[in-house]
Amino acid sequence: MTMTSLKAVLAVTGLVIAAPAAYAADECGSLTIAEMNWASAGLAAWVDKVILEEGYGCDVALVTGDTVPTFTSMNEKGEPDVAPELWVNAVKVPLEAAQDEGRIIIASEILSDGGVEGFWIPTKIAKENDITTIEDALAHPELFPGAEDSSKGAFFNCPSGWACQIITANQFQALGAEDKGFELVDSGSAAGLDGSIARAFNREEGWLGYYWAPTAILGQYDMTKLELGVEHDKESWDNCTVVNNCEDPQLNEWPSSDVFTAVTAEFAENNAVTMEYLGKRAWSNDTVNTLLAWMGDNQATNEDGAYYFLENFPEVWKAWVSDEVAEKVSDAI
Repeated sequence: MTMTSLKAVLAVTGLVIAAPAAYAADECGSLTIAEMNWASAGLAAWVDKVILEEGYGCDVALVTGDTVPTFTSMNEKGEPDVAPELWVNAVKVPLEAAQDEGRIIIASEILSDGGVEGFWIPTKIAKENDITTIEDALAHPELFPGAEDSSKGAFFNCPSGWACQIITANQFQALGAEDKGFELVDSGSAAGLDGSIARAFNREEGWLGYYWAPTAILGQYDMTKLELGVEHDKESWDNCTVVNNCEDPQLNEWPSSDVFTAVTAEFAENNAVTMEYLGKRAWSNDTVNTLLAWMGDNQATNEDGAYYFLENFPEVWKAWVSDEVAEKVSDAI
């Protein structure tokens, strides 16, 4: 199955598993949802939890998740039941196989306008030094401090367990960045990655590394995405760029970032009420960026963000549910 045909699943899923809009509360049952450890996915998990519990009477348990470990667990063990925000660039081949073999179902494309991934630097640094491409940046290791070896520039990677950690390591090798005076820096955690950017801006220093949207950071700080100067090579991406310890990686542009809600096939077959909701649930990058910026400004938790969204964006979420369910959720918040 190609990703084009995978997207086609979204168009027919509702026909396959859609059910009547009204359900008794006890028909929803129990489910587990992965609360991924980045802000937009954690927020999505809590939005789903509140709507499903308050609107449909579900019993929802949130479990800690990451892209690759969560997908692997769903594929091999059938748990958790739902991954609300699965960035599939690093798992395209096994995801397609899991769909073909009937283990995983795509419920929806949660980010209606897709995600954005790449290498970024502060816009101020880019303009002052006429930097537009990754090669331009690699020519100036002195502009990007933060490496353990102060004689080298810092190239920040993703936290362990994230799909982008493998991708960035392979891109770093393909660029020959070490030979150009850079050190690949392990950010340690999502908070560590964000903190490295905030620290650079506070010190008016350069920063170079992987980041993505939607995020609060890109709403708070003016960053420029660097051009890689190459096209996306799907075969190389699937067979090397996303493969840990690939022997000879080549520089490869990120493909369009599909961001899906994935569920186990067994869960999809037995939970029509939840699947109907998940099939309609999607939001834009602008909406999520606004929410994440609010959360950052107010030191809010994922739960806080979910309630803020439900209270302030009814025009978005009420389109996902029936009037009866919307009334129940509104009464609860």
